Amino acid sequence: MAATYRAPGQIITSLLDTDWYKLTMMQGVHHKYPNASVAWEFRCRDAEDLAPYLDEIRAQIDSLTALSLSEAESAYLGEFAYLSPDFIRFLELYRFRPEYVDLYMEGSELCIVIDGPWTHSILFEIVILAIISEVRNHTLNPEASVDQAVARLREKMARLRADYTPAQLAGFRLADFGTRRRLSQPVQEAIVAVLAEEFPGQFVGTSNVDIARRHGLAPMGTMAHEWVMAHQQLGSRLVDSQRAALEAWVQEYRGHLGVALTDTITLDAFLADFDLYFAKLFDGLRHDSGDPMVFAEKCIRHYETLGIDPRGKTLIFSDALTFDSAMAIKTALDGRIRTSFGIGTSLTCDLPGVRPMNIVIKMIACNGQPVAKVSDAPGKATTRDPEYVNYLKSVFGVPPAP
Repeated sequence: MAATYRAPGQIITSLLDTDWYKLTMMQGVHHKYPNASVAWEFRCRDAEDLAPYLDEIRAQIDSLTALSLSEAESAYLGEFAYLSPDFIRFLELYRFRPEYVDLYMEGSELCIVIDGPWTHSILFEIVILAIISEVRNHTLNPEASVDQAVARLREKMARLRADYTPAQLAGFRLADFGTRRRLSQPVQEAIVAVLAEEFPGQFVGTSNVDIARRHGLAPMGTMAHEWVMAHQQLGSRLVDSQRAALEAWVQEYRGHLGVALTDTITLDAFLADFDLYFAKLFDGLRHDSGDPMVFAEKCIRHYETLGIDPRGKTLIFSDALTFDSAMAIKTALDGRIRTSFGIGTSLTCDLPGVRPMNIVIKMIACNGQPVAKVSDAPGKATTRDPEYVNYLKSVFGVPPAP
């Protein structure tokens, strides 16, 4: 018989218990596309029966309506010069609207569709993923504890110190990207606190805004795939959509938040659009799928072809990393280009006997028309409309899958 859920109380207790890039994209949407409507779809990439958790997941989503921005949280956001007063005022008035979320089962498959105005539905992605992960983890691993998570982290940091010299670790720049698939909020917060005090490299911050605020850390993140995907249906020609997304970002942030995400329509298609203008304006690029060293070599070569010294740019890696895989990438690229690493699941859901979830929520439509991601890793591609994907590939010259 399937396990039944035992409630841990309300999971999301702050409007800022989300990733920084949701707020930065939300401001861009608020200013540039206030009337855009979008749809997202949940996907569990591993076959897993989530039916026992349906009622509690729904109750946790309904509980989001009680959240609002506190005065302290509003004041905190006001410290960032690139967040505008009108957007912060909008957040003060913002409330979650669960009516935009359709939650149901098809057999053992949990189905979630989020459909509504982009500005009012954009914050659901991260909190719903965190809710699903914590509800499921609490049931299957009720004995898993913060102390176990911290002990595992300290074991991994001890191996780092044993395997690398202090000089090698000095340039290891790490951020926590673990909100969406964490074991729980207390585990993520404890992991971040230990990293801030004990990490042998450079711990640069966390993607989680609430934890960053309360621990005096830098919130990390710029844009996600949804920003680029939505521009496929926001008025420009499809062939110009990536450039339109980058240009809109530049106009919104005027030099701040200068890291671009590369793999919405494959790296090659991105680099074809990432010309000298954008290469000079953006500080660096983020990797999220495909072979990281192939990515790095192509980016370095692209900068060199444009006459830009890659040593002045940064590559951020964030695809299923561990300390060991991140250090291997860093070591291979030292002296050629700056590197930084966002690690998620292997920080915030790495405990004995715990199998992390492989779950995502991805945009599937904008303004009633399909959008798609054509990843450098086939398993990360997202679409509801294969014909649209074929058209997208033809427009951007992406070869068909073998």
